[in-house]
Amino acid sequence: MQDSAPLPAVRVCASSDLANGGLGVKIPVSDGAGRTTAFFVRYQDRVHGYLNRCAHVGVELDWEGSFFTRAGDLIMCARHGATYQPDTGLCVGGPCKNGRLTVLTVEERDGAVYWQPAGKIRPQDDAAAGLFS
Repeated sequence: MQDSAPLPAVRVCASSDLANGGLGVKIPVSDGAGRTTAFFVRYQDRVHGYLNRCAHVGVELDWEGSFFTRAGDLIMCARHGATYQPDTGLCVGGPCKNGRLTVLTVEERDGAVYWQPAGKIRPQDDAAAGLFS
């Protein structure tokens, strides 16, 4: 029988590492289909986390840690130009119209950002050491 106990929260970064509309932080994860990354960004003073996979083709969204448009108001796929609302992950423009990013549960506490793994999206085994809170 498999243990269904929830995984402990994963410390992603210091809260100060994320600026509104600025660069994101990526961590390695597995989603049941293989290895990928998750990303975390700050928008309107709140942190949001998503699986780093475009709803259009499934490629990673960022270009060297940059997830936002130059205006800092939308998340944009660097490969196809699809745009997403930073607070919901809903695609609002481009080839994935009405698709959405996979939302991750995120919390800020004690000056740090934490992700609560759930479902098939898990920390990669070889990267998990030292990440748990």
